[in-house]
Formats: sequence, C-alpha cells, structure tokens
Amino acid sequence: MNTKVMNAANTVSGSSTSVYTSPAFWERLWRSAGIQFVAFCILAYVIYGYPPQVGASPVALVAFYGGNQTRILIAVIFLGLNVLNLMWFAAALRTTLADAGQDGWGSAATASSAAFGGLYLLLISVDAALAYSISGSGSQMLMPGLNDVAWALVVLTSFPRAMLSMSAAFGLWRARLISNALFGVGVAVVVLSVLGGTTWLSGFWAPDGIYSRFALPTIHLAWMLVVSRVLLARSPAARAAW
Repeated sequence: MNTKVMNAANTVSGSSTSVYTSPAFWERLWRSAGIQFVAFCILAYVIYGYPPQVGASPVALVAFYGGNQTRILIAVIFLGLNVLNLMWFAAALRTTLADAGQDGWGSAATASSAAFGGLYLLLISVDAALAYSISGSGSQMLMPGLNDVAWALVVLTSFPRAMLSMSAAFGLWRARLISNALFGVGVAVVVLSVLGGTTWLSGFWAPDGIYSRFALPTIHLAWMLVVSRVLLARSPAARAAW
C-alpha cells in the first residue's frame, strides 16, 4: 500500500507543469541569447574602457592594464559569459533552420560560431593575461607584442562573423522567415564583415581604427538583434530537446 502511495506521489511530481521545466520556456530563453549577447557586449565595453592602440609603448600598456586591472578582469568575466550566449544563439539558429529544412545553413551557423567563439575566447585570454599578471611582471618586451596580437584577433574574427551572418541571412531567407529587404540587409552585413578582415592599413582602416573597432561591431550587434527578433517571433517547436 505504501509503495502504491509513493509511486502515485512520484507520478504527480514528475508531471509538474511548471513553466520553468517546460521545453518551450528553455527554447524561448535560448532564442533570446542573441539579445543577451548584445547586452553583455555593451556592458563589458563600458567597464573595460578603450585599450592602448597598436604599437603602444610599454609605459602606456602598464598604465592601462595595471591601473585598470580590477575593471578589466570584471569585464573579462562578462565577456566569458558571452561565449555561452554565443553558443546558445547559434544552437537556437541551427534548430530553427533545421526545423525549416535548411540543415546546411544550420550546420554553417554551428561551424562559424565555433570558429568565432574560439578566436573570441583567445582574445579574452590575452586581455586577461595582460591585466592579471604581465602588466606587473616587468616583461615589457612581451607586452607590446601581446597587445598587437589582441588587435590582430579583432580583425581575424571578421571572417567567422561574416559566415555566421551569412548563414543567418541565407538560411532564414531560404526558409522564408525574413523578407527580401531584410535578406538584402543581411547580405550587406556579410560584405561589410569580409571587408573588416582587410583592415591592415592605418588610420580609419587600421586594426584599431574606427571601422574595425566601432563601426563593424555595431553592425554585427544590430544584425544579431534582428536575427534574435526573428527567432523569438517563431512559435517554439513541439520537441523535448531543450
């Protein structure tokens, strides 16, 4: 008799309809990961500040990374959490495209987000190393090189970002989830992203120039907001995979 009562209680407990345990809740949460990514980027940028440019002197690097160590490491935490947001955004995009029969573009989103995430994590690691230990270690010959590597990584992330933007634009358009006009905007983002990988000159077109540092990231964040809005507008699929 006691066994039957316990089984009945377990059945009731297991069939709980709490919104926080439903697949729809989690799917909607991950579809909003792009919005969370944008919010964390802005927050981290405000906390981090503007780093020294390419070719900065060791004195300038010590002043920035040593004098702002706490701020930079706090920003690194938010940037690290953003890697998770990036992966969930790509996963939500991939499942949406798979549901619409665009598995190829969904796989492209997964691959490009992995490449972007890897370079992004490497960039964060360099910044964290400069702030955590190198700025106070006296390795003044090493610091300018690492700072330049960080700026080079900013440029190189343009290519996987272009592929991620392309997979979203072409995949959602082929699935008829965005209009022709919005598809045109996505193609423009892809072209501008590829151009970001050529910013190896000086001034406006330098790795630390206005285009690479400000214009292109703003374009990418705006496009991610658009894609997230499209994903959120879709009704969650009837699946238990989340």
